[in-house]
This record gives sequence, structure tokens and C-alpha cells, in this order.
Amino acid sequence: MNKHVKKPRNLDMYKAILTLRTVEECMDFFDDLCTVTELQSMEQRYQVAALLDKGLIYNDILEQTGASSATISRVNRSLQYGAGGYAVAFKRMEEQAGQEDGE
Repeated sequence: MNKHVKKPRNLDMYKAILTLRTVEECMDFFDDLCTVTELQSMEQRYQVAALLDKGLIYNDILEQTGASSATISRVNRSLQYGAGGYAVAFKRMEEQAGQEDGE
């Protein structure tokens, strides 16, 4: 857990997310949990993080995602100095893709 978080977390929500088994179940859960705007923002931030992780520059990311330079900068700070959550997800996504490709 991120040691810098000042507010207590609702662990039950995170545990509930871990019970979801398919992408469809996850999408349904987040559709119920979040507003359309919240989902779009989270999806955009994830897309920005993935593109930054691949080494794309700000202008290319802005063009591909429509994210503001402030959002790109904020996501970049999370990648560089955050809790490491993006790195874990990217590594596991890569491992999963390798398994699906038969590696």
C-alpha cells in the first residue's frame, strides 16, 4: 500500500475488484462504480502511462490521447515517483501477452 496516502482506504473495494474474473465483469463493475467522465479520465491516464512507458514524447501522446500536458506530466510523475502500480500492471500484461503468444 502507498505509504504516502493520508486517508484510510476502503480495502473491501479493492478486494471486490480482485474477485472479478473477466474483462466484461471488470467493465460492468466499473460502469456501476464510476461516472462516464471518471471512467474516461482513468482510461485516458492509463493510456498515457502506457505510451510514456513505451518512450513516446509528450506531443505524440497528446495527439493520440487528447490528454492535456498537465495530465501527461502528472501521469509521468506517477510513473517516476509513484507507488509502482503501473510498473506491476505493465509487467504482468507483458507476461500475459507472452503466454498467449506461446512463449
